[in-house]
Amino acid sequence: MINRILDVKHLKIDFHTYGGDVKAIRDVSFHLDPGETLAIVGESGSGKSVTTRSVIGLLAKNAKVMGGEINFHGQNLLELKEKQWQKIRGNEIAMIFQDPMTSLDPTMKIGQQIAEPLIKHRGTSKKAAWAKALEMMRAVGIPHPEERINEYPHQFSGGMRQRIVIAIALICEPEILLADEPTTALDVTVQAEILDLMKDLQKRVKTSIIFITHDLGVVAGMADRVAVMYAGELMEYGTVDDIFYNPQHPYTWGLINSMPTLASQTLASIPGTPPDLLNPPKGDPFCPRNQYALKIDLDHKPPFFKVSDTHYAATWLLHPEAPQVDPPAEIKRRWAKFKAMKRG
Repeated sequence: MINRILDVKHLKIDFHTYGGDVKAIRDVSFHLDPGETLAIVGESGSGKSVTTRSVIGLLAKNAKVMGGEINFHGQNLLELKEKQWQKIRGNEIAMIFQDPMTSLDPTMKIGQQIAEPLIKHRGTSKKAAWAKALEMMRAVGIPHPEERINEYPHQFSGGMRQRIVIAIALICEPEILLADEPTTALDVTVQAEILDLMKDLQKRVKTSIIFITHDLGVVAGMADRVAVMYAGELMEYGTVDDIFYNPQHPYTWGLINSMPTLASQTLASIPGTPPDLLNPPKGDPFCPRNQYALKIDLDHKPPFFKVSDTHYAATWLLHPEAPQVDPPAEIKRRWAKFKAMKRG
């Protein structure tokens, strides 16, 4: 049996607001194996970033963990004090944020910012840490690193700043890298370069990655497994092939159907809006937006039904007594393509 590097069990997180308690994360469970990339996808507000921040102990002050465990090598991270977190954060678990400019100190030289984790966590001398910082700058593809190591964040482009943030995150060779939509603010060409860089460095450092995104197109070439989130819950999870070629949840159908393709003339969308998590729905949270919803969805939350040994989905459509439905044409096309690939 593979020793899981991270095991999240029944995580529940509320946010206290003047309007009441927002049930942001509602009974979420997943795991991460050594060397793999797990992508968590979903619309804005689905709980992806909150889930990730809980893994590195960076929740907002008004957040409260209501239950569950986050086990890292068997240790429940939710029980740690801030002093204990400081030994793990940036050392064993590191994070890349969406906007590199807010992650970098505008008053500090780049070399100093890249070297700082080594000095703090490993007790490395300044000279040795700067030498390693120079090496990391080369590794992430920053040209003329000997000259640029003394420059400041504003002197770099957005793509170069993101490379610097990756260098900072990986300089201590963490076991887990959390990437929260790291390419959203970049143009398509730079996005591809950053994703290729992350995959290359992952092989070198042998780190595991949790990759957060709302873009399923990015996931295809990046992840090993995918977890689909909606309204603070997991709707479906499986391998990349499971989710892309044989999705079972209507929400996943909607996400895939809204991806632009060369054949599509118009962009599809999921009608409606996510539920108010101040007062979460009793049944399936996707029910009001689901054209395939059954009567039972209104009052009873579906359990996870097993599709295969690697694939599970929380939809009553998988119940043996549920009526057969006709999924969107794009979903059927993908399934036919997948079956052809398997036969070939």
